[in-house]
Amino acid sequence: MAVPRYKLTIEYDGTDFCGWQKQEPFAPMEPNEAGASPGQKAELCGVHAGTDVHAAAEDIGVREGETRSRVALRTVQHVVERAVREVVREPVVLMGASRTDSGVHARGQVAAFTCSGDASSEDADVPSELRGVGWPISRGADRLLRAINGRLPEDVQVVAAEVTTPTFNPIGDAKSKAYSYTLCVSPPPPTGLSLRPMWNRKYVQQIWGRLDVAAMNEAAKRIVGERDFAAFAAAGHGRLSTVRTVYSCEVTDVTSGGDARLDHGDADDARVLRIDISGSGFLYNMVRIISGTLVEVGRGKMTAEDVAAAIESKDRRSAGPTLPGTGLCLEWIRYE
Repeated sequence: MAVPRYKLTIEYDGTDFCGWQKQEPFAPMEPNEAGASPGQKAELCGVHAGTDVHAAAEDIGVREGETRSRVALRTVQHVVERAVREVVREPVVLMGASRTDSGVHARGQVAAFTCSGDASSEDADVPSELRGVGWPISRGADRLLRAINGRLPEDVQVVAAEVTTPTFNPIGDAKSKAYSYTLCVSPPPPTGLSLRPMWNRKYVQQIWGRLDVAAMNEAAKRIVGERDFAAFAAAGHGRLSTVRTVYSCEVTDVTSGGDARLDHGDADDARVLRIDISGSGFLYNMVRIISGTLVEVGRGKMTAEDVAAAIESKDRRSAGPTLPGTGLCLEWIRYE
């Protein structure tokens, strides 16, 4: 029986997701339960500030050999995988290319799954319990896309579905990725002119003051190339090597760009800046740290030479802060 593998391109608003990767921690214990303390509620961590942790958690019961119930946090992988399972009517494992954090968005996440392919009710060779299970190639990837989207919430959707090779690995086969980080820059209060972004507040990071875009772009040039980015990786990144290749890094004023997400409302003197960076791959929080470092350059607190020195130092303390996930978006992932 043929076993097709499908590649999905997915976009999502990460605001109310606890990131991409499935998370199934123990359910939080109430303070009055035996042996529990109020601090134990922190077990449901890694959740964007705007997300109600308990509303985002789905009770999945007690696993064999355990005594406490677990919950499934609301993650993109969990939600899409469940929709796929409902469509193909069999267990599948959805593998994603990039483990975006809580609150991070995506226009071009890539995932893949394998399912049964020839489970036709007319095929006498197929056991009765498998008939109607899976998704034969002949049924069409377009129909698969529509079927999955019909079972997804409004903040995530599959934008493309296609048959791929049986060995396709969304992580290992990726050749390059691109992220954007969007900033809303406006004069600091209490000028009376500064307003927080309202309509795009879920997709931008507010920066008070002015940023020198030319200086940021000069510093961005120091980041391009094959480098050891240990200074731009969060502790516990879990990678054997911190060497990565950045293909491009640029800061652009997109205030009048026409992107509906970039409406800055009534703040007439606000500017919307976008940092675009592409590379062979990225370390944990690397793009957010690069963005935070470029903001420090824009503020005049660091120079392009300081950025180059930070790279050479391989010391996280030499780089800028880690910006929140809100302004980050996975734009695309490319393969051979």
